[in-house]
Amino acid sequence: MTVDERLTPGQGLLLALLALDTVLLALLELFFLPLRIGVVPVPVTVLVGAVTTPWLVWATAKLVRPGLSWVPLAVWVLVVFGFGLLGPGGDLVLIQDWRALLLLGASALPGAMVLGGGPGRAGRRPGRG
Repeated sequence: MTVDERLTPGQGLLLALLALDTVLLALLELFFLPLRIGVVPVPVTVLVGAVTTPWLVWATAKLVRPGLSWVPLAVWVLVVFGFGLLGPGGDLVLIQDWRALLLLGASALPGAMVLGGGPGRAGRRPGRG
């Protein structure tokens, strides 16, 4: 496959759908990050991000094209920082405590590891399956 090949309409639609899923999940993770039960913070959306962000990167590589697997990770980062720091009405939605760092680390780091091949590639030799 060459770099100049265009996406088929089905691939383009699937990429747009995966990007839309990424936007919706990033907003969900961001807006429910300050969730508390009583006085105890319960950042459940960190777990959602830790599972869905790498899965979206993987799904894009498998279903659309490996060269475009960066799209969900880039969209996720842009949405979290865009809405988090310049939120609706100028509000700061990305809370300034440990939960924000946990969300960024637990979502973006596994997504980047899937994008780069992660630890599963370390022992493989080129040309060996």
